[in-house]
Amino acid sequence: MKTLVKTFAAAALIAIGTFSMAAGKPDKKIINLSSATYALDHYVDIITEGQSIGVEQLFAADFTQKSQGANVKTNNRTAVIDFFKKQKGEKLNCKTSTQILESSTNYAIAKVTMQFDGFTKSDLVTLINESGVWKVTSSVSSYK
Repeated sequence: MKTLVKTFAAAALIAIGTFSMAAGKPDKKIINLSSATYALDHYVDIITEGQSIGVEQLFAADFTQKSQGANVKTNNRTAVIDFFKKQKGEKLNCKTSTQILESSTNYAIAKVTMQFDGFTKSDLVTLINESGVWKVTSSVSSYK
């Protein structure tokens, strides 16, 4: 009987150890960014749905974010990625629409409109095609 209890205890410890090690590994899921539309959809998922997988993959190395308002604020890629990682799982209570305003084989400009109760946030997003992978290079936000 003691051997059976020790066996179950050992199995439980092994299982707990395995699950805790697996939980500590970062998720390396690859996001499909083969088109401007896919990249734009993923951008919307990140900013409105709290999606954090593929954040580094989506934003270009020279990415900048500007917010127009009483004070113009500029954020670099690192600051934006850190912010979105902290917002993991946070969903915004807004209605979102997207529109690609201009596109070619190597770049696209899109407008993302988020309608909240009492105000609207609009992002003009510039995307580029880097060797078949679409990335966001800039975002300019304005509020009404």
